[in-house]
Amino acid sequence: LQESESENKLDGETASDSESKSEFGSPPVPTSDDTPEVLNRALSNLSSRWKNWWVRGILTLAMITFFFIIIYLGPMVLMTIVMCVQIKCFHEIITIGYNVYHSYDLPWFRTLSWYFLLCVNYFFYGETVTDYFFTLVQREEPLRILSKYHRFISFALYLTGFCMFVLSLVKKHYRLQFYMFGWTHVTLLIVVTQSHLIIHNLFEGMIWFIVPISCVICNDIMAYMFGFFFGRTPLIKLSPKKTWEGFIGGFFATVLFGLLLSYVMSGYRCFTCPVEFNNDTNSFTVDCEPSELFQLQEYNIPVVLQSVVGWKTVRMYPFQIHSIALSTFASLIGPFGGFFASGFKRAFKIKDFANTIPGHGGIMDRFDCQYLMATFVNVYIASFIRGPNPSKLVQQFLTLRPDQQLHIFNTLKAHLVERGVLGGLEDA
Repeated sequence: LQESESENKLDGETASDSESKSEFGSPPVPTSDDTPEVLNRALSNLSSRWKNWWVRGILTLAMITFFFIIIYLGPMVLMTIVMCVQIKCFHEIITIGYNVYHSYDLPWFRTLSWYFLLCVNYFFYGETVTDYFFTLVQREEPLRILSKYHRFISFALYLTGFCMFVLSLVKKHYRLQFYMFGWTHVTLLIVVTQSHLIIHNLFEGMIWFIVPISCVICNDIMAYMFGFFFGRTPLIKLSPKKTWEGFIGGFFATVLFGLLLSYVMSGYRCFTCPVEFNNDTNSFTVDCEPSELFQLQEYNIPVVLQSVVGWKTVRMYPFQIHSIALSTFASLIGPFGGFFASGFKRAFKIKDFANTIPGHGGIMDRFDCQYLMATFVNVYIASFIRGPNPSKLVQQFLTLRPDQQLHIFNTLKAHLVERGVLGGLEDA
């Protein structure tokens, strides 16, 4: 009995895993990468280790090139790409659930999964449209009605899906159906919520979108490079190929990269200005007077370092200081998103989420750290950067009734007179 139990607990498998396996069948077979035949022939003389290195390198350069192209195409294209990535990640995780629990024959379940994705996206993107397209929404009667009752409509749509799920319950599959119901909702929480935060970061300025994503990409590449050439000490059992040498080397390289990238991007308004909707042209604009974050300032170097670098002061953008926090998170905490994904894959005995990108796995394999980073950036902006937005207050003020506007005007006037601000302005 002890021998059989020890055999069933290979690779961290517990008794509950064995029960799950017996109920839902054997786990899916690990997936393999569909490397293009051209690369297979070109790299046929290399060992598997170096072949994988070249495949990953070539595809990484291709993805970075694609990343630059979509940045050049502007915020609307970026929003569309974020949406497409979100849908693909949802599809990959839900497909794993179908395979693991053999849920192909569950009534209506595939339809309900995508319906819930539609409902959640309608809610989040509706909130975004109301916030950033406010004047356009108020100008069009149908949009104004949808905006006014947006949350009620979203809740009604979700309740419809909930009732459909209850009506679809079948006696023989109760437990399995509730497994997949929970699986769907956790996937929505992880994928859709984070992609919504990414879009909010984008509207704060493209620099808040590009720098964090680039830091994660840089850390992933440099950790792989340092680990490939210098890695000796294993970092974590969940990812046997990850090493301390790669982790530490990736950290220093990412912090340096973040400083340099933020210095270059802080000098361009197209990256630093918030993305706003122009009513006259019905398009997005990214033109503004740069805030203090993106204006060069002089900082005193600590006395301890002055003898080392030979400078007493240094001119840099304040955003570069914030970039240190972003790159540090991307290097030290961001990888835990990847470790979490590795644990998830090991739990279900799969190699990758999918075979979308040769040498890299699925889209979710490339964005597991990005979602964690998106949440941090959004919280960081709300905590340390974002202040009241006068333009949004004015927009909301203009939608009020005349008597409400007059009441707010008189209240504000009395407050400014009491503080002596209005009197000073009249004297001036």
